[in-house]
Amino acid sequence: MSSASFLSPPAPRLPCPRVRLPHPSSAAARPSLGFGRRRPAPAKEWRLWHVSCFRNDPGVPTTTSDDDGGFKYVAQSESSSAAEAKEEEVGSSNVEQEQNSKDRGWFPQLQKIKENLQGSILRFQTERWTVPWTGQTIAQVMILWIATFWFVGSWIVPFLAHAAGFSKETLTHRGQALYSLLTDITEGLAGIAILHQCLGRFCPLPPGWFEFNLKGRWLLDVAVGCLLFPLVNLLSHINISLVPMSPGPVVGVSSVEQSIVARDPVAMALYAVVVTVCAPIWEEIVFRGFLLPSLTRYMPLPWSILASAAAFALAHFNAQRVMPLIFLGVVMGGVFARSRNLLASMVLHSLWNGFVFLDLMKLEVIMMTKKSCNAISR
Repeated sequence: MSSASFLSPPAPRLPCPRVRLPHPSSAAARPSLGFGRRRPAPAKEWRLWHVSCFRNDPGVPTTTSDDDGGFKYVAQSESSSAAEAKEEEVGSSNVEQEQNSKDRGWFPQLQKIKENLQGSILRFQTERWTVPWTGQTIAQVMILWIATFWFVGSWIVPFLAHAAGFSKETLTHRGQALYSLLTDITEGLAGIAILHQCLGRFCPLPPGWFEFNLKGRWLLDVAVGCLLFPLVNLLSHINISLVPMSPGPVVGVSSVEQSIVARDPVAMALYAVVVTVCAPIWEEIVFRGFLLPSLTRYMPLPWSILASAAAFALAHFNAQRVMPLIFLGVVMGGVFARSRNLLASMVLHSLWNGFVFLDLMKLEVIMMTKKSCNAISR
């Protein structure tokens, strides 16, 4: 040790104040600084408390403890209100989920279909055409048409044929088919001329009269109508069984059957034009184009369809076909009333006549086959 260390003055002593230990009674209220056993802190509602992001927020009541790590927790009153708000939010979300699940269910869809069907039925019952003429004009047109139909087919065409030097009875199958085609064309033109003459003073006609339209969903209606053809055929067999066969020739059918028996392709083609083109055009113009809408002036649409169908059946002058023709007239009237398109009922009428024509051909082929088999067996 050097001599300088002994010669240096001694280091100054700092004052050390005396620390008084806390009284045992007050020490229990203060947190212990030792490593002894700590008194358990009061249980805190961890699940419902909200952590405050501000350490010294005077507006928010907080609770602290020594082992909180510097975090402060919202008091029980604030946490309970937050819990209630959260429960309400969860409840509302559950209600929304249940409502969405119901909306996606089958019951609302069935309810919507039911409402749409009821609305369609109501519109179908209440819809009417704007008819500018009265019942007098309706009766005038129909009486003139029936008289012209009879006069042309029974007097005018036979008179012209006789003037030309031939009669219907002496004609061949092709001649009779051509005779029927010319008669049908003349009757159709006469009916259209009557409509033009009687309704000319009401021109221009209101919207919805004698409409022909290629657009729209009328093809679906026609397809549904075709599904009812077997039922019409069944009614035809029932009607034939109820009404006995008349001794006289059947108007408009016997010549067609004779042509099928003769297996003359030209005659069959001419008859096909008559039944699938000419007859549907002028019959639909008269019964569905004029009569059905005109009747809506005095009766609801369903009754107008039924009345026009009955007139359509009676105009064929065949008691054995009244039932199927009334039903067919109702079907074609419904298709026309739904589509407001004469082309729809014309196509359906043409398909039905073609169905009957093919059925006659099939029946005749079966009969010819049976006759051939019987001849061979003999």
